[in-house]
Amino acid sequence: MDLKELLGEDLYNQVMQKAGENKIAIVSDGNWFPKEKFDQVNNDNKDLKKQLKDRDVQLSDLKTKAAGNEELTKQINDLTELNKKTASDYQDKLNQQAFDFALKDALSGAKAKNPKAVEALLNKEAIKLDGDKLLGLEEQLKTIKESDSYLFEAEQQQQQQQVPGVKFTTGQHHKQSGGEPGSLAEALAAKFSQQ
Repeated sequence: MDLKELLGEDLYNQVMQKAGENKIAIVSDGNWFPKEKFDQVNNDNKDLKKQLKDRDVQLSDLKTKAAGNEELTKQINDLTELNKKTASDYQDKLNQQAFDFALKDALSGAKAKNPKAVEALLNKEAIKLDGDKLLGLEEQLKTIKESDSYLFEAEQQQQQQQVPGVKFTTGQHHKQSGGEPGSLAEALAAKFSQQ
């Protein structure tokens, strides 16, 4: 459910007018996570990077101390290579997570009804993450929207019939004194109170 559906047309327009250029999103849709969780993951990431640097320094020290022992030197070189590979794999994993998050966010912004289905139709190898932008995504989304528009929420353009002197409204109608009831519950209450 998007914010417009949740708040209704009038309240949504008031909120958007007040918010101006700031973005507003529903945070309970699974796309967001608590700041504490983010801080924990971020701190873990910093700790791991520090541990990798410390390990590199230790291996470098061992290498100089083991200069005469060829077997130990070979073992240190192997560990150094393994360390570089581990660091590279870790960075690749972080890059993939950033790409996946940016793609999920972009598909949500494009109002995909089923982001996994839309993602399956994308050529991900042609999409590159540049900072926080996904290069090559817009063209693919445009093509998918043209060929498979049912995968995206339709832009709702409510056209109200214009009748001179009459204003149509949506939402909850309230009973005015001496008028008709505004809801079924009010009508039933009025009917049963007359008996």
